[in-house]
Amino acid sequence: MNALPSLETLQVFVKVAELSSFTQAALSLGVPKASVSTAVQRLEAALGTRLFHRTTRRVQLTQDGQACLERSLDLLSDLGDLQTMFQPSASGLTGRLRVDIPLRLARDLVTPALPEFFATHPGLELELSSTDRRVDVVREGFDCVLRVGPLTDSSLVARPLGFLDMVNLASTDYLARRGEPRTLEDLAQHQLIHYAPLLGQRPIGFEWQDEQGVQHLVPMAGSLTVNNSEAYIGACLAGLGIVQVPRRGNDGEVLANRLREVLPQFRAAPMPVHLLYPHRRQLPRRVQVFMQWLAALMSPRLMPMNPSGPPIPLS
Repeated sequence: MNALPSLETLQVFVKVAELSSFTQAALSLGVPKASVSTAVQRLEAALGTRLFHRTTRRVQLTQDGQACLERSLDLLSDLGDLQTMFQPSASGLTGRLRVDIPLRLARDLVTPALPEFFATHPGLELELSSTDRRVDVVREGFDCVLRVGPLTDSSLVARPLGFLDMVNLASTDYLARRGEPRTLEDLAQHQLIHYAPLLGQRPIGFEWQDEQGVQHLVPMAGSLTVNNSEAYIGACLAGLGIVQVPRRGNDGEVLANRLREVLPQFRAAPMPVHLLYPHRRQLPRRVQVFMQWLAALMSPRLMPMNPSGPPIPLS
C-alpha cells in the first residue's frame, strides 16, 4: 500500500496546477525544479494515476488531476480551519469558498458588498458561481448555495432566511401599446414572458395567491420562454410582455419609469429563500462565517419566515 501524500506534496501539486508550470511553481515556492517534479511523481505514484499532461511548453491537468486538485484544495482549507478554530477572532480565516447565488442577487447585492467582506477576511478566497441553473451542490463541490423558490433536494441541509415578495411588471412601452390590464379577464389580451429553468418544460402561466393563501393559475399566451433572470427582465424591458418577479431587485427600473406594476391585487405567492449546504459533522468555520454574512446581507430584502419555519442553526 502506498504511503499517504504529505501536506508539502499537496501544496506543491496545487502550485503546479495553479501556475501550469513546474518551473514557475519552483520559483514561487523557492525550491529546485527537481524537487517539484519529484513531489508530483511521488503523488502520482501514491494515487496510481497521472495528474498532468506534460508538454515542452506547459502542463495541463488530466481529468483525474482536476478531481485531485479540488480535493486537495478542500483538504488544505480544512487544515487552515483546524489551525484557527480555537482562535477567538474570525479575521485570521484562510482557505477557499465555493458558493452559488442566483444571477441578479449576485450582480446587484452580493458582488457590490464583497470588498467589505474581503477587507474583514483577507485570507479567504471565493469562487462565485452565479447561475439560475440548479447546481449539484455535492457533486460540484459547493460549500453552500443560495436558493430562491421551492426546495426539491432533500439530501441537503436547509437554513430558511425569509421570503421575497412578488410583483407583476410590464414596460411602460408595452402598456402604451397594449393597454393596462385591470382584471384577470384582461390577461386574455396580453402576453406573458414565460420562465422555465429547463427549456422544454411546459409554461405554467400567470400565478396569483388569494387572501386565504390559495394559489391560482391563469393560462396566458406568450411568444418567448427564457431560462435565466437576466433574459427574463431584459425581455420585459424590451416590451415583450408581463413578468412576475421579486419586488426587491427591480426597484431601480420601476423608479426610473421603465417598468410599472400591474394587477397589484393579484400577486404570486412570496418565494422562499434558503441557504443550502451538504450534510457534514461540522461546517468549516470559513463557511459558517460566510453564511452568517450572506444571511445578514439578505435580511433587509426579505419578509420574515412564519413561526413554523425557524432557521436551522449553522452549527
